[in-house]
Amino acid sequence: MNVLVTGGAGFIGSHVVDALLRAGHAVSVIDDLSTGLAENLAAAWESGLTDADLHVVDIASPEAAEVMGRVRPEAVLHLAAQPSVSVSMRDPRFDAHSNLTGLLNVLVAAREAGTRKVVFASSGGTIYGEPQAGDLPLREDSPQAPRSFYGLSKKAGGEYVRLFAEEHGMAYACLALGNVYGPRQNPQGEAGVIAIFAARLLEGRPCLVFGDGHNTRDYVYVDDVADAFVRALDRGTGLINVGTGVETSVLDIHAALTKALDSDAAPHHEPALPGEVRRTYLSVDRAARDLDWRPRVGLEDGIPRVIDALRG
Repeated sequence: MNVLVTGGAGFIGSHVVDALLRAGHAVSVIDDLSTGLAENLAAAWESGLTDADLHVVDIASPEAAEVMGRVRPEAVLHLAAQPSVSVSMRDPRFDAHSNLTGLLNVLVAAREAGTRKVVFASSGGTIYGEPQAGDLPLREDSPQAPRSFYGLSKKAGGEYVRLFAEEHGMAYACLALGNVYGPRQNPQGEAGVIAIFAARLLEGRPCLVFGDGHNTRDYVYVDDVADAFVRALDRGTGLINVGTGVETSVLDIHAALTKALDSDAAPHHEPALPGEVRRTYLSVDRAARDLDWRPRVGLEDGIPRVIDALRG
């Protein structure tokens, strides 16, 4: 299948590109390289991706639409986004430009290019907001009340994808991702506590925990997420959670990393950040049923892989 990946030079996107190439698909990439890195595609270059397949343009630009018109992808996997909760709270206009205006540009271009299916990267960690005590794990029919502008833009983005696809006869799926971690995640960025903590501990610096550290997330390994995107090319529709069904606190992550690194470093606490959810983890029953997908890599295996990647 001829597949276009937006954000394909990013952390998650580059792993999706690798998985698509392994599965025998023809792949094109759109990425403005503002946060993505061409070096993330090193394995893809070796697997057949060419310089002509990487298009360095902004997804909100006319140039992105022109690229899609030339490539005429059968499927679009849309991962390009402003990915940070804290950035969205500081600059909601920037967040909306990337996560909504950019998305709409891609959807219109996909329709005009004759694309058959769009798969959208949503956010299982933010679209549902703060769950009530008995609502965990979160299911696809759980109430959605985002507490951040990032979560709001992802919620609205999923609705744009649904309505646009229904109006124009396109297939679609929205994968609500847990907190994705793994090699290539930028430890200098604002997202990705496992990569950030691992890098700090390797450098002998304290880890900053915002709040008391008992806030929880569903940490899912990036190769498992890439597998879900590939499966969604010809399976699944609507909103589908992609996580592990396991609730893990920030302090648990810190303890697992210090154990793996044989470190006795204690975390340094800072005030909680605005827009952060206290507890969340996902039911993945629909992914098992509709995508025939299940997570394969747990934290006990994934954390050492992150450490090894950071060590080079």
